[in-house]
Amino acid sequence: MRCLWLTLADPEPQHNGQYVYSGGLIDSVAATGSEIEVLGLRRPESARCNGTRDEHVVWWLPSDPFQPTQSRWGSLVSPLPHIAYRGSTLQMRRTLRDLLNRPGWDGIVFDGISVGWALRLVRRHYAGRADRPRLIYVSHNHEESVRAQVAESQRAFLRRQAVRLDAVKVSRLERELVDSVDFVTAITPEDLQLYRRRRNDKPMGVITPGYHGRRLAERRISPDLPRRAIIVGSFDWIAKRMNLEEFVDVADPLFAEQRIELQAVGSADERFLQQLRRRTTATRFTGTVPDLNRYLDEARIAIVPERNGGGFKLKVLEYVFNRIPVFALSGSFAGVPLIHNDSVMLFPNHAALAHGVMEAIDDVERLNRLQERAFAACRDRFDWASRGRQILSAIAAS
Repeated sequence: MRCLWLTLADPEPQHNGQYVYSGGLIDSVAATGSEIEVLGLRRPESARCNGTRDEHVVWWLPSDPFQPTQSRWGSLVSPLPHIAYRGSTLQMRRTLRDLLNRPGWDGIVFDGISVGWALRLVRRHYAGRADRPRLIYVSHNHEESVRAQVAESQRAFLRRQAVRLDAVKVSRLERELVDSVDFVTAITPEDLQLYRRRRNDKPMGVITPGYHGRRLAERRISPDLPRRAIIVGSFDWIAKRMNLEEFVDVADPLFAEQRIELQAVGSADERFLQQLRRRTTATRFTGTVPDLNRYLDEARIAIVPERNGGGFKLKVLEYVFNRIPVFALSGSFAGVPLIHNDSVMLFPNHAALAHGVMEAIDDVERLNRLQERAFAACRDRFDWASRGRQILSAIAAS
């Protein structure tokens, strides 16, 4: 089977959830022996270049480098939302046209709304033709609901209006993708239900991410560990920054009083991190780190404080398989079989979450029970290989 895979950018290195999901799906499809050609933006930190060939995969990474903040002003006057506008470069469009002119594609995968810019080019190319390949939309979120939530959470009036406008564009593009493709995949059952409310006639299915990171056969949290909680993530998206900032504002003074450490580990704009450093006492912001494991090994609790931008959280799997008990806001993640007060602790707001961490930080028996139950619940549920077969089944369906 031959598949043209359209994605935002080369997923390596996989330093955030989007790249982990995209990279895992590409690898799992290639592992079936299918031939994939991937089109995405080039990232300066990746070792791949345009035309790189791996086993069963060819990477087309045009010369336009990936700029995460590329021309926000340009996207304001474009019908495309910013998340898709940044990928619609001249070289990307030219390369897509060249690839579409090659015969024999069995499927074209739109890997996230970030490649929604390509939809009209694909539709125009195959208009009226009987040889159109199967079109698959692999969603990373139910974007319409997530972006509307983020827009309404903006405090500044002008920013709120700009984010609202972008959310409207996201909604329009997502609906166009869902209406145009042959099969839609959702990342969680909850997202699937949101898509089905509008298009119950459309073939759809759930493809949760797999996990291929470190799995600890055993870990015991002891009083010898630092009294430390950890938040891991990429804080480049506005929703992620808001979640982090809001929780830290509440938790930092409480943790400082109780001599509890909080570490926020992951990439973010250095100016944003400096602002937070100036007003916090108990919290350390590391920025990007070369090795996450040592930070995970030295934490007693992992925190998921995300009030905005819910859905599947790959970092939850990172916590679970590294045997760190998860304390989270209710509704902050989905698609993982964790139960409150059994394999995860859930709280209604940031203040309750911070107090929950303080109450449990020294109860190592409770923390070990939580991490053991979470590991057992997830152990056999997140295999990447089955995800590749799901994609191929969607392409092969008549």
